Amino acid sequence: MDIIERALCLFHHVYVAIAPSTKKMPLFSLEERVAMAHSAASGMNNLTIEALEGLLVHYLHKNRASTVIRGLRAISDFEHEFQMALMNRKLWPQIETVFLMPSERYIYLTSTLIKEVAGFGGDISCLVPEIVSKKLHERFSK
Repeated sequence: MDIIERALCLFHHVYVAIAPSTKKMPLFSLEERVAMAHSAASGMNNLTIEALEGLLVHYLHKNRASTVIRGLRAISDFEHEFQMALMNRKLWPQIETVFLMPSERYIYLTSTLIKEVAGFGGDISCLVPEIVSKKLHERFSK
């Protein structure tokens, strides 16, 4: 949400494309993640949240967008993000990727860390949107 808020300060409209995870084992389905994002972003204007199907460059073409915003927490994120940015540019040379740093209060967070703390019953309410905290609590209390 921090990156979305920052992007909305830079662009007239922001598309949040939530991708299916082919390599990770997400705790929530793509549909659940899209619904949580909609709930967390309620009240934000000039924002479209959708599931991403296919290549990002095709999504950008469809929405007449040419800039990708990616969040970078640490140098360790950069290599993978840099490779993706260069591949996207190879597929469509007009694409620009802008990397944004999160607020200092979130820089150490990862979804893995959040899930681990939530799984052990820790309070994550100050770290994630209310809907995410609620859904994680429900998932881990089963």
